[in-house]
Amino acid sequence: MSASVSQTAGKITTHVLQRMKLNHEKIAMLTAYDYSMAKLVEQAGIEVILVGDSAANVMAGFKTTLPITLDQMIYHATSVAKAVEKPLVVVDMPFGTYQGNSKEALHSAIRIMKESGADAIKLEGGREIVESIDRILTAGIPVMGHLGLTPQSINKFGTYVVRAQEEEEAARLKEDALLLEKTGCFAIVLEKIPAQLAADVTHSLHIPTIGIGAGHETDGQVLVLHDMLGITQEFSPRYLRRYLNLSEEITRAVHRYMEDVKSVNFPNEKEQY
Repeated sequence: MSASVSQTAGKITTHVLQRMKLNHEKIAMLTAYDYSMAKLVEQAGIEVILVGDSAANVMAGFKTTLPITLDQMIYHATSVAKAVEKPLVVVDMPFGTYQGNSKEALHSAIRIMKESGADAIKLEGGREIVESIDRILTAGIPVMGHLGLTPQSINKFGTYVVRAQEEEEAARLKEDALLLEKTGCFAIVLEKIPAQLAADVTHSLHIPTIGIGAGHETDGQVLVLHDMLGITQEFSPRYLRRYLNLSEEITRAVHRYMEDVKSVNFPNEKEQY
């Protein structure tokens, strides 16, 4: 059996992702926000790391992704980029740094790339942000799109329910996907949309799609690391598969540590100088 595209590649690039789609090889993407976790994720062989604005939720405790700042995203992105060599590192542009002002979008994207050492950026939205995407691309910065449920627009939607279930919104999403490809995006995240719609969009595009709550026919999948490891417990959408229950494991370990400290069982003679 011949080696996969991702296995034989050196650094994962946008070109490698394109080859993976052509080769019908699924793309695995996870979030990471710090040096230590990013290193572990790379050791496991992940192909794409998303430094997501979900850091606002899982790292800072905000209810939405809106409060996280550009400086904070650059901090997280820098930590991740320092840790890894092979994965493609994609950074979310936070709310307010690209909507409605393409010059600010370019300035924000350049800051992320120069200061963090990341490989690409991601923006949420379709036709309404094409001008910003186009301007960013003129600087040679790779752009990943994001359609469907776009968490930065939560106050507009008012809910996190599945998007594009109605014919009109589904048609608009299909048009936006084709527009993002035509504009120059190298890939598109499809979040929380009907599986058949995601399949239709995936088959209509030459660039890869990455799904989250969008069925198995997308070209790849992404999950929030803290969700799939079971560190966060309060978030349980249908699409989330937990591969560990670290919340329970960590709590148990801390409890054992406390017991050993209080019973003077830690440190023992071998653990002191």
